Amino acid sequence: MFHITIQYAADKALAPKARLLRKWAKQTLSKQIKSADITIRIVDKNEMSILNATYRHKHAPTNVLSFPFSTSNNSTLLLGDIIICADIVNQEAQEQHKSPRAHWAHMVIHGVFHLLGFDHKTNRDAKIMESLEIKIMETLGFTNPYEGIKDE
Repeated sequence: MFHITIQYAADKALAPKARLLRKWAKQTLSKQIKSADITIRIVDKNEMSILNATYRHKHAPTNVLSFPFSTSNNSTLLLGDIIICADIVNQEAQEQHKSPRAHWAHMVIHGVFHLLGFDHKTNRDAKIMESLEIKIMETLGFTNPYEGIKDE
């Protein structure tokens, strides 16, 4: 069983409805574990800039941050928090000519995989994580989120 808390600290009109955010997170979680407790928090650029500076020492907003907890409580795994910046995700979708809904789904999936312990620090790890993300995106009816994206 999954318990997914959605918090809106930014204008709700800038983000998908909570039911969609939960659907995307559950689809990702269900492929890896049986139960978990996570929070998805939607924020503005200001809050994301503060969090990114505090925890990553980068003085600019980013699209998504994940804060894993990995604490077990009565058979439910408390995985952690995913913080998503509505402004950045919508801006990226426009710049990358993606549907906002597809890009939001990708950011939720990406954040969940980070909570599950995946990362993209090496090329090998990135390929593994991207492959898993692509499979989930396709299961949800979206295209490969990495097609047409060049390395920065």
